[in-house]
Amino acid sequence: MSDGLAALSARVRSDLARIAHPSMPWLTPVTGPDGRPALDVLIVGGGQSGLATAFALLRSRVGNILVLDKADAGSEGPWLSYARMPTLRSPKDFTGPDLDIPCLTYQSWHEAKFGEQSWRDLNLIPREYWADYLVWYREVLDLPVRNGCEVIDIAPAAGGLLQATVRSTDGETTIHARKIVLATGQEGMGDWNIPEPLRHLPPSRCVHSGAEIDIATLRGRRVAVIGAGASAFDNAAVALETGAARVDLLCRRAEIQLIQPYRWLTFRGFLRHFSELDDAWRWRFMRAVLELREGFPQHTYDRCAVHAAFHLHEGAPIVAARETADGVVLQTAQGEITADFVISATGITMDFARRPELKRFAGNIARWSDRYRPDPSERNDRLGAFPYLADDYALCERTPGETPWIRDIHVFAIASTMSFGASGSSINAMTTAVPKLAHGLTRGLFTADIDKHWASFQAYDVRQADVRRGAAGRQA
Repeated sequence: MSDGLAALSARVRSDLARIAHPSMPWLTPVTGPDGRPALDVLIVGGGQSGLATAFALLRSRVGNILVLDKADAGSEGPWLSYARMPTLRSPKDFTGPDLDIPCLTYQSWHEAKFGEQSWRDLNLIPREYWADYLVWYREVLDLPVRNGCEVIDIAPAAGGLLQATVRSTDGETTIHARKIVLATGQEGMGDWNIPEPLRHLPPSRCVHSGAEIDIATLRGRRVAVIGAGASAFDNAAVALETGAARVDLLCRRAEIQLIQPYRWLTFRGFLRHFSELDDAWRWRFMRAVLELREGFPQHTYDRCAVHAAFHLHEGAPIVAARETADGVVLQTAQGEITADFVISATGITMDFARRPELKRFAGNIARWSDRYRPDPSERNDRLGAFPYLADDYALCERTPGETPWIRDIHVFAIASTMSFGASGSSINAMTTAVPKLAHGLTRGLFTADIDKHWASFQAYDVRQADVRRGAAGRQA
């Protein structure tokens, strides 16, 4: 570690010690049905959202926690895998995992590592730098993370606990916890979505942009990218920069999306209070935002447009696809396009049963379509499939009483968007979303133990002064 980072790390620890009040422990240890200590909170997902949630809980004196991540250490999130843009798209001054602690901001880390002039010269944050920053964040806060662990089942357990079955290289184990947070990113409540006309194609011909892709194999080949959001352009750019012979980007809309709605909603009022609106307003806003898709900045488009091999097709939804000896023939509304390889940058689908950890109770998770019926002009079946969450990000039951224990499973991922607006993995929303989640978790832990707190209060007899000693002094 450089001298600058070592000094910053010392400052972080010093500053956190100065604002540690109230530091008194307030949670009583709980034993699981297997006789081992149970966690207060298990966090599934070790990306920036899971790490920030752990930090917020530790600051609230909820220390009996654990973060599990199926990726290897050093892979905090998608930044070194399927994120294929050279830089973050958020402005460099957006804060997030720091939770308003100045010495924990990316800017503080960047200046400590590269100098203040480097920060002034910086335009956007390179994604590799952001990944390194998250590694440092995890280390300096000493967050309890266990890598190489995948949660494959969640079930109720005795004593009001949850039981998570965890798979790792050591086999399967169980962990008991009072609450579980699913900080499982983009596909956390379903899977990557590939349009129906492409689903019969083998992985050698078609994959989702969220999958691992051996980019080098695209050199000299014809590549088709389905979608027109920022991720689609990122994948097209990588293929072009690798030396693809031709890249066709197919946009089903008549015009590509140029407005980035998330820039508008990045103000404290919306981020903090959107979830408090009634269902009609929440639906109206998020339907408009999510139907717009995610816009892309000029440099993302320019990265593709500088290549003569790049071809943009607007108003070209996929109608059908067939595999031939010459490649994949894509039939669109504007004619046929032949490609050797297809990348589907078409987002996610909400399909709870496709997640192993949710499969046991997937059928009783309430969706927005179960709780709210919009005007026919505002109907959107895709958005209606999002989970309908309580005000603490907890799952709700479709049929009350069948699986009451899911109220202790909290979703902090893209799937929480319909209920909370920008949250989960959105950097621009973390400074308000993470504290809101932590508040909900600690509220649940506190109210569940209210009888214990009352008994503790009644037994409290620590005296602040000894009046007898003072009286004896006056008599003398």
